[in-house]
Amino acid sequence: MRIIPAIDLKDGKCVRLLKGDFDKTTEYSDDPVAMSRCFSELDVQDLHVIDLDGARSGKQENRSIVQAIAANTGLDIQLGGGIRDRSAIADWLGNGVTRCIIGSMAITDIPQVTEWLREFGPERLVLALDVNVADDGTPMLTTHGWTRESDESLWSCLDRYADQGVRHVLCTDVSRDGAMAGPNIQLYQETLRRYPELQLQASGGVRDINDLRALRNSSIPAAISGRARLDGAITPQEVASFRRSA
Repeated sequence: MRIIPAIDLKDGKCVRLLKGDFDKTTEYSDDPVAMSRCFSELDVQDLHVIDLDGARSGKQENRSIVQAIAANTGLDIQLGGGIRDRSAIADWLGNGVTRCIIGSMAITDIPQVTEWLREFGPERLVLALDVNVADDGTPMLTTHGWTRESDESLWSCLDRYADQGVRHVLCTDVSRDGAMAGPNIQLYQETLRRYPELQLQASGGVRDINDLRALRNSSIPAAISGRARLDGAITPQEVASFRRSA
């Protein structure tokens, strides 16, 4: 299982939000490039970067920082936040980013995203599908930075992409993101049971190395680790040991 460290960029700084709330921000560093270099020293190959300012404005607000991270870490960067048209995707893929993350548009404009999958290829795009789990257990999608509930389930959305070659899907249980509540393993297991071909990225709730082991034991291909790694709840030594025991 791949561990994918995560950083969020806001006002040129490395931060984390609690459940996506911009008013609940923890600042970790005013030098995101230096922090990213620290991740490059771990036994990982990917880095998950979200431009929070870009997510709000639809523009690439932290462009120079992202370019510096891509140029200085040697990691495969997957970038999200404000990527809403073809030109932005082509620009980033030509400037050091390995995969572009498509968020709300993956739900609201499936025909357009399908065209991008065909043009750029399934290895270059990640669909970010964020859910709130309903009382009956159905994962219901949210959009626009988790501020809007949709009437579509995760299952119906993935069914619509079933024949479009989607490979990378990042699924976040919104209620667990940044809350250190443990990952929703049942959700990810069911997702892979229905769509075994996906390179699923589990996101939200990872507290420690034991949570990563539980995800690996459930055959989840990849997991995002944000706050736990930044807070030191998962140490570089634990990451190295986890990778050696894979």
